[in-house]
Amino acid sequence: MAVPGKRPVADIHTWHLAGFLLFVEALYGASVLCRARSEMKRRSATDLTAIVLAGIILWELTTSKLDLFERLIFPVPGKVIAVFIEEIPMFMKCLASSLQLLGAGFSLALVTAIPLALLIGWRKRLFAVVNPMTKVLGPIPPIVYIPYSIAIFPTFKCSSIFIIFIGAFWPIFINTLNGTFNIEPKIIDSARVLNVREKTLLFRIILPAILPAIISGATLGLVFSFILLTAAEMIGSSSGLGWYVKYFSDFADYPRVVAGIIFIGMVVTAITFFFEMIEKKLLRWRS
Repeated sequence: MAVPGKRPVADIHTWHLAGFLLFVEALYGASVLCRARSEMKRRSATDLTAIVLAGIILWELTTSKLDLFERLIFPVPGKVIAVFIEEIPMFMKCLASSLQLLGAGFSLALVTAIPLALLIGWRKRLFAVVNPMTKVLGPIPPIVYIPYSIAIFPTFKCSSIFIIFIGAFWPIFINTLNGTFNIEPKIIDSARVLNVREKTLLFRIILPAILPAIISGATLGLVFSFILLTAAEMIGSSSGLGWYVKYFSDFADYPRVVAGIIFIGMVVTAITFFFEMIEKKLLRWRS
């Protein structure tokens, strides 16, 4: 029996679901207006919106209407949306914690891998020594270092930054190294004709020329970094997005687990979009 003056929980979840569907439609309308001049972008927005709506409707049908899955493990979308809205302050707190670790580890990888790869790739003798080592050390999954990093470093924060650094370092280093070594000879010959100093040659000529290779490696490194960040937080952290999902999964609170997974997906999408914007700005000369 429903309590007088209160709506049934199912009705509240239905309203949350309806509100979310309206929100998706509003985003679609805004996207179409912003991309009115590009037919291809309008089609992409239409296709993406259709996929999202179809996925939500299928989710609602299989969990709420047809009861094909256990609701404890597969909560209805309305309940997940309600929990998601409720947990936004907690998500922001966890995101701040995760981004601190991600930013420190990834930035450290950038400032060490790029100059080091430039110097080694420029000297053939060094390249001949280091290149075989990258084929051995590069493929080792950084996650295997987690137990050792926790034992060696004094705090979990330091060990997490180290793991993220290792995960981002090798893709950036290897791409920059190969890009430097395989740079077009005519670029080097033209610089030598002008008697360009080695430092200027490396950082003013070679570095811009291999920027596509660096950005490609940095993109891979960023993806690996986020994966390792989430894994590290699940193992030994007391904050962060990975910790959030692991913590509530231990208590079988699957609406919060699903909401956390969705939020992580949104964060990864936003970071990737931001990185693509930087790439377009840095490589605008290619278009």
